[in-house]
Amino acid sequence: METVIRDRGVISYPFLGEIQMLGLTVGQLERKLAGELSAGYLIDPKVTVTISQYRKFFVNGQVQSPGGYSYQPEMTVRKALTIAGGITDRGSYSNITLVRDSDPSKSPVEVGMDAEVNPGDILTVEESFF
Repeated sequence: METVIRDRGVISYPFLGEIQMLGLTVGQLERKLAGELSAGYLIDPKVTVTISQYRKFFVNGQVQSPGGYSYQPEMTVRKALTIAGGITDRGSYSNITLVRDSDPSKSPVEVGMDAEVNPGDILTVEESFF
């Protein structure tokens, strides 16, 4: 079965209804689905989960090509900025903020080049003032 994870982090699975996926790894989701299916529906089910497409992350501010980009596993700020064409001459390497999609307050936090970037996150490179 192929499905899309909705904004609330759930999928609709036959027999099981809505399954919460938010915060689970692929392995944890496989075990969760297998456990739910074995509890009354199937004997020793084998479940494989693969991710065919991630949500985009976004880069704006002082980068060569601001916009949304396809997320890749193990994404860092450094990799994200490279994908966006690099920091412009006016951009600051030390004033980069990240708004986590998972943060309900949507508060920007200053980050370093090796900070993790997740799907839906928004990176902003501020202008350098010297």
